[in-house]
Amino acid sequence: MLFVGIKGISAQQTAFQKLRSNFENNKVFAADFKHTYIDSYTNESLTSDGKIWVASDKYRLDSEEQLLIVDGTTSKVYDENRNRVIISDYAEEDDDFAPSRMLNGVDSTYTITEEASAKGTTKITMTTGDDFATFVKVEIVVDSKSNPVSITAYDFSENVIITTFKNGAFLPKNEELFILSYPQDAEIVDTRY
Repeated sequence: MLFVGIKGISAQQTAFQKLRSNFENNKVFAADFKHTYIDSYTNESLTSDGKIWVASDKYRLDSEEQLLIVDGTTSKVYDENRNRVIISDYAEEDDDFAPSRMLNGVDSTYTITEEASAKGTTKITMTTGDDFATFVKVEIVVDSKSNPVSITAYDFSENVIITTFKNGAFLPKNEELFILSYPQDAEIVDTRY
């Protein structure tokens, strides 16, 4: 993955570079989250919350009787209410959440700027004019330790996706976090075939 230079930033390490280096150093960002999708046409919103773990190449969401693990090639969802596991091929471009993609980096079509606030946070803004990009603009707010506080993403249809994080911290990577556990009697639905 190629990364672009950050405009208007001195030679010292930027907030975005610090954020990326945590993932490059094999750490996992863990936090409580609230995720809201706002449809620009209907102005309706869908909200979910829970716990999230984000690594450089995968993520895990634990929320409201569901557990989702994405490893970059496969998506696995355990629905506690139905005692069912759904396994499917993962396509990043179809994922309107994909926190690992937003937090870990962008391709060379994005321009990155940073703006520090008096509150000690930094807003990292990534924009692109690429017609094939999933998001035209992504804003990541990080605290003074480069822990994400929020992500706001805008797609071409002007839909808005807002994810806020509480109690966030980078931890050593533990692969067991990304293994899906479920009861032996769970129904397995594998859509990969």
